[in-house]
Amino acid sequence: MAQGTGSINSDYKDWEWSADAGERARLLQSPSVETVPKSGESQGNGLGATSALGAVFIVVNAALGAGLLNFPAAFSMAGGVAVGIALQMCMLIFIIGGLVILAYCSQASNERTYQEVVWAVCGKVPGVLCEVAIAVYTFGTCIAFLIIIGDQEDKIIAALVTEPEEAESSRWYTDRKFTISITAFLLILPLSIPKEIGFQKYASSLSVIGTWYVTAVIIIKYIWPDKELVPVEIPTSPSTWTAVFNAVPTICFGFQCHVSSVPVFNSMKQPEVKTWGAVVTAAMVIALFVYMGTGVCGFLTFGAGVEQDVLLSYPSNDIPVALARAFIILCVLTSYPILHFCGRAVLEGLWLRYTGVTVEEDVVRERRRRLLQTISWFLLTLLLALFIPDIGKVISVIGGLAACFIFIFPGLCLIQAKLSEIQETRAISWWAQVSYGVFMVTLGAFIFGQTTANAIFVDLTA
Repeated sequence: MAQGTGSINSDYKDWEWSADAGERARLLQSPSVETVPKSGESQGNGLGATSALGAVFIVVNAALGAGLLNFPAAFSMAGGVAVGIALQMCMLIFIIGGLVILAYCSQASNERTYQEVVWAVCGKVPGVLCEVAIAVYTFGTCIAFLIIIGDQEDKIIAALVTEPEEAESSRWYTDRKFTISITAFLLILPLSIPKEIGFQKYASSLSVIGTWYVTAVIIIKYIWPDKELVPVEIPTSPSTWTAVFNAVPTICFGFQCHVSSVPVFNSMKQPEVKTWGAVVTAAMVIALFVYMGTGVCGFLTFGAGVEQDVLLSYPSNDIPVALARAFIILCVLTSYPILHFCGRAVLEGLWLRYTGVTVEEDVVRERRRRLLQTISWFLLTLLLALFIPDIGKVISVIGGLAACFIFIFPGLCLIQAKLSEIQETRAISWWAQVSYGVFMVTLGAFIFGQTTANAIFVDLTA
């Protein structure tokens, strides 16, 4: 994409954006990213610390996560292996395109995080909507993480407790609500309160190991299945054409790494759009094979009877699967504070912008506000997780919201960036890029509207 000579919209300065609010917003970045100070001189001068290969690893890590547990169910909803793979391949084109657009707009606007790019390129209203969407998305993901903890702990406890099921269910310490609550209060809440989260790098490595191990177990269990694992029915086509879209939220949730992609791009030694295109293509192809391996093998193992969380379909006493459950619990325990930290940073940035107060002027109240935000966030996500036992309901909502980060905001950024260029004549490539941006916004709006409406309808009729 050729960069024009016009300047990018800078309406966000009308809201007295303070340096402190910007610094807090810059905390929204992928684990393991080594950033450089923001300045016009640092852009493109090779001051970043991340190599292209390292950027591939970070983007893969940002994309892979607990969302892979839902891909077998997504293949079932889509109507089989062929439809599921085709849907992933089609969406991957736009997913990669969105990542490249964000890098292009980051370079044009000289901004270094997702929300700052949207603010600078699209203006005030889209910027606020973007930050609110990030806060809601991270909030919903935290709920999903707590549900995953409960799902895995139920199976682990069932394997450890050898008493009859009736006796087991009567014991208070095996109750799902108790196990989720005690785990959350003892492990998650203490990790969520600190102002900084320096353990991000360790959580990053643990998440990679865990997701790859889960994928390996699911593939091996399909190749050498246990005798009791017999698929109920294996659909080969969708029941209706609209059923295909039921798998879209899971795919969006799984591949959504766009919010953390902008800091990764700016952390590279050579932050060039062409190089970044190769990085994200390689990263998304790797993620595609991981998700495809999990989705295909998990779906073919259990067929239409696969659970929303595929690990719940396996017996409780299966040792390799039990280890996979332990890995997932550890990943989620360390990922929840990071997601909460990102959401809290956005909320704090919005607060500072509206009030115009800097951190130096309000250190005491910042600490009190942080505690109030953390405890309120934690208790509300815990309460919702206790009464929403099906992770599929949460994924269907936040998966639709992920479509905004993949399609809508990148599309808006591309349109506005191209309209801001000062050119005497509009070349064919200019019109093609604007048309592509319009199509991305339209497609994203359709996916968001359809999946959100479907999720609400299903919840109301359940």
